[in-house]
Amino acid sequence: MEKQINVGMLGFGTVGSGVATIIKENEKQLSQKLGADVRIKTIAVRDTEKYRDIDTNGSELTTVVDDVINDESIKVIVEVMGGIEEAHQAIEQSLRAGKAVITANKDLMALHGHSLLKLAEKHHADLYYEASVAGGIPIIRTLEDGLASDRISTIMGIVNGTTNYILTKMKEEGWSYEDALTEAQALGFAESDPTSDVEGLDAARKMAILATLAFSMEVYLDDVEVTGMTNITAEDMSLAEQFGYSVKMLGFAEKDEEGVDVAVEPVFLKSSHPLAAVRNEYNAVYVYGDAVGETMFYGPGAGSMPTATSVVSDVIAACRNILLGVAGARHIDYVNERKIKQEDQQHAQFFHRLLVKDKIGVFSALTDIYGKYEASLSSIIQRPGEQEGEAEVILITHPVSRKNHHKIVEELKQSDVVKNIISQYRVEGGDR
Repeated sequence: MEKQINVGMLGFGTVGSGVATIIKENEKQLSQKLGADVRIKTIAVRDTEKYRDIDTNGSELTTVVDDVINDESIKVIVEVMGGIEEAHQAIEQSLRAGKAVITANKDLMALHGHSLLKLAEKHHADLYYEASVAGGIPIIRTLEDGLASDRISTIMGIVNGTTNYILTKMKEEGWSYEDALTEAQALGFAESDPTSDVEGLDAARKMAILATLAFSMEVYLDDVEVTGMTNITAEDMSLAEQFGYSVKMLGFAEKDEEGVDVAVEPVFLKSSHPLAAVRNEYNAVYVYGDAVGETMFYGPGAGSMPTATSVVSDVIAACRNILLGVAGARHIDYVNERKIKQEDQQHAQFFHRLLVKDKIGVFSALTDIYGKYEASLSSIIQRPGEQEGEAEVILITHPVSRKNHHKIVEELKQSDVVKNIISQYRVEGGDR
């Protein structure tokens, strides 16, 4: 049995330094659990002369990625360099060499995960990616192992800490979207260009990964219906609370006999739902399985040490497989035929807040529009408008297809009685 397993690391930024720290500080425990030492032998960096306040513990530094991949003594490659093209090439090269690969790269896995997993199987190599979704929450291993015997029908999650932090501050402090975003950027929760977070792209990549695992079906990024959160106002937050809801930016993945529906969008979530209590930059993933029922996994969704913890857990799994002689033994084929729902098969409830003319016949005109597209109404409330001759109408539908919902919105825009659609949200967590 091997007494030491050498690890090579590609990248040494925030996550990479966290990985090195955890392995160094826990080397005795790791050795005891595995029966072999784990050592980071070589780290590929962009500048070997750059000052680093993290002790590399005797690891060699190189600027040449191939120095790490082509070293036959290195059995496990940790990719934490970020980006897509260079990382993709490095992972492919490592897998073809039969090395285990651990990556935290959600962008890469969302775009190329299916082909990389098949490549790993072909070359009898392990590919692990726990840290690509929800930071320190072990949701991928849970879906692959812990809930592998169950039939998962729903995953619903807060999988982007930036958007949840912004919405928390808007709700609890009464801040505007712009002020909350500025604070998130100042604290390092949001990038200077927050587009990927606030437009739902980051969450969409994670939901594509989770849906693939949960439903054993190839789900691609293009399959995810995405709506951003930039139009959310403090008034929306207050109104939601009045009706017993919280506004959350949620990812959904649902499966039934018709197929799979995956979406990311702002939602009016019933305040009694466990996800409604998740605050600040924390992530949480709610999973419903036929046998287990409701479960929820909660924790930090980003940051050096939480993400590094997930990376190191994958390193341990890969090392254990090497020691047991079962590296690359996982079977990757998906059980279910790829079947993604079309808009006429996707159903949800919706909240509409309309500014209408305050005159006789408005309610009749509105119910005619909703009825035309088979949308019955769960509730309808009228409030005085700010200007004379105007009124606000708030409606919540029963489940209606997304296709018909779009048609309703278009017809409302053209209606003589509707002056403006102030806001619209998907509704979740209530009685259907």
